Amino acid sequence: MVPVDSEGSYDHPTRDARALASGRILPLLAVEIAPAGRRPQIDTDLRALIRRMSIENPLWGAPRIHGELLKLGFAVAQSSVAKYMVKRPGPPSQGWHTFLRNHAPDIAGMDLFVVPTIGFDLLYAFVIVRLGRRDLVWINVTTNPTAEWIARQLTEAFPWNATPRYLIRDRDRTYGSIVARRMRAMGIRDKPTAPASPWQNGFAERLIGSIQRECVDHFIVLGEAHLRHILRTYARYYNHIRTHWSLDKDTPVYRPVQRIGSINSHAILGGLHHHYVRV
Repeated sequence: MVPVDSEGSYDHPTRDARALASGRILPLLAVEIAPAGRRPQIDTDLRALIRRMSIENPLWGAPRIHGELLKLGFAVAQSSVAKYMVKRPGPPSQGWHTFLRNHAPDIAGMDLFVVPTIGFDLLYAFVIVRLGRRDLVWINVTTNPTAEWIARQLTEAFPWNATPRYLIRDRDRTYGSIVARRMRAMGIRDKPTAPASPWQNGFAERLIGSIQRECVDHFIVLGEAHLRHILRTYARYYNHIRTHWSLDKDTPVYRPVQRIGSINSHAILGGLHHHYVRV
């Protein structure tokens, strides 16, 4: 049947369809006839945010990132999140910096370094540094670093209620089984580095480099007592006065900011360094 209007003219369906597909109706029809399952494009900023979240949180999968985006007000499908995440070749794992930041307060490192004297004798300096605040916990000097001597240094360095959970050291034969037993008795887990891998004890290595560049390289060491005095003076300067870039320019032992008073300086190590204070 073909409908007839009040004037007797026929109503043609094909002509009406062309009219509906033109003018203001066209955009609506275009949306209605869009292919099924097609999603709108994700904004560039949102794609960048998905990549950022996947890089900063290697343990997060698409569901976790998708949930975070929903809480931030983004309406996006989980499949789209999975599409724009950074692809990793292996299983997710936290980076070394994250691991170190999480465990640094419970880790210390120890090492030995050699200092020659004016008489060409060799002295051995022993250092222990905590990784959390980079504080120089212990420093001492000997002419013969035996395992018994090192074990005694550990006992003197750490009170029973302040021992670290892990202690990093190299594989020098000087440490021996006596040091390992002493650490076990103190509740410290021995963590020797891999062979020929000094970077694994990088905090102690960096500390030794600072001691050499900023202290012992500028002195002629007369003997064991002289070197012990120099190093212990430097240790006080290092812990209480010297600012550290890695601590946001603070000191291992917190140093308050002074804003009032005139500025005076005090010489340290014969003027090799100075301490500036307001009085």
